[in-house]
Amino acid sequence: MKKKKVLTITIICGIIALYIVFHIIPTLALRTHLFMSGHPIIAFTTEIVDDEFHNKTDKQILESQNARCYTLTKPVFDKETKGQLRNYKVTKKGFIYFAEYYGEL
Repeated sequence: MKKKKVLTITIICGIIALYIVFHIIPTLALRTHLFMSGHPIIAFTTEIVDDEFHNKTDKQILESQNARCYTLTKPVFDKETKGQLRNYKVTKKGFIYFAEYYGEL
């Protein structure tokens, strides 16, 4: 019984530790988001660059959200809209980062 409890706690702590590691820096959070969204090849192969256009035009909004925008050099192709998902916003909450699609405009 005691071994089972220790094993369960170890597994839970391991999952939490992996979650934190995968969200500790902005680019890794974005790669994790891409991987979990069903685009594992893009997550490993694309380069991530700073999106100067959105960071400049939406500066006040992004600063209030504690966020920055990034662009993928090999964007995800969305089959439903037949468009490229190129720009992503990465928000810092506490000491970890979360990514989401930002849009083109």
